[in-house]
Amino acid sequence: MSATINDIAGKAGVSLTTVSRVLNDSGYVKKETKIRVLKAIEELNYTPSAIARSLSKSKTNTIGVLIPEINNQFYGEVIKGVSQVADECGLNIILCNTDENIQKELKALKLLKEQRIRGIIIAPTSVEDDQNGEYLKTIEQLGIPVVLLDGHVKHSDFSGVFVDNIKGAFDGTEALIKAGHKKIAIITGRMNSDAAQNRLIGYKKALAINNIDIDDKYILFGDYGQESAYRCTKEIIEMEDRPTAIFISSNKMTIGCVKAIRSHKLRIPEDIAIVGFDKVDILNSLGMNISFIDGPTTELGIASMKILVENLKGKQDSKVKNITLIPKLVLKGSEKFIEK
Repeated sequence: MSATINDIAGKAGVSLTTVSRVLNDSGYVKKETKIRVLKAIEELNYTPSAIARSLSKSKTNTIGVLIPEINNQFYGEVIKGVSQVADECGLNIILCNTDENIQKELKALKLLKEQRIRGIIIAPTSVEDDQNGEYLKTIEQLGIPVVLLDGHVKHSDFSGVFVDNIKGAFDGTEALIKAGHKKIAIITGRMNSDAAQNRLIGYKKALAINNIDIDDKYILFGDYGQESAYRCTKEIIEMEDRPTAIFISSNKMTIGCVKAIRSHKLRIPEDIAIVGFDKVDILNSLGMNISFIDGPTTELGIASMKILVENLKGKQDSKVKNITLIPKLVLKGSEKFIEK
């Protein structure tokens, strides 16, 4: 069995209070007594309980991170950035996956509160008003610094780091227009999310500025998942007046779109051109040169964690801070218009 502080106290011949003072480096302990306790700790190979120590201090050295899709490359790279700064600052991370479910998100927030975390980074699932009240109340009741990640919470003033999704979608759509396309469809993300709403705005803005009519039948609503994109793409392909290009609002949906195109024996970009939001490494590894909007994923994680650390330190100029990062257009050929 693992050694306990009772074992240490007995071996060192001191009280439990003295052992606790040595472990937590708090209170006065004579030098020779401290040496005796440390020797007992070493001989018994004692490992202190992080939970017990946090209970005694009423706080931990841990922050919580809530993301909607743990299996999404985008969030994997965000976590990489968060971890980089957390490691530098000696902070631990509890990662919660919400599966884009508002109830799971609320449950995770309450769980993290019980763990006495010091701060939280959260990528909100929904921005809808009918769910916002309970959501906002739950976050505020945490009583700790909160940093939003690429998604707003209505009626709140939390700090946050965001991607300029309007510009990203605008640039992606305009790249298709500049290549010669006039009939361009979009597959949106889940429309109760901040990112999906802004990417649709960017798409429409690019069409309007280039004097191309917005055709509602070319706007198809996905949910960020592969299956929804597969379904939407099949619907696009089967249209009588088929678009020559598609702008896809997320990396996972790009995979679903490509699958549907290939299932119809069509070629990219010869038969239909595409540009996706966020890169998909697996497509590149398969030799498919898909143009994409490169979201600053790792930078998102780094910036959000830096803001959180500033708040944990109580800096006066870091109470509310909002940073918007600019995505980059990466053209690899899938946007081209091929005359027939």
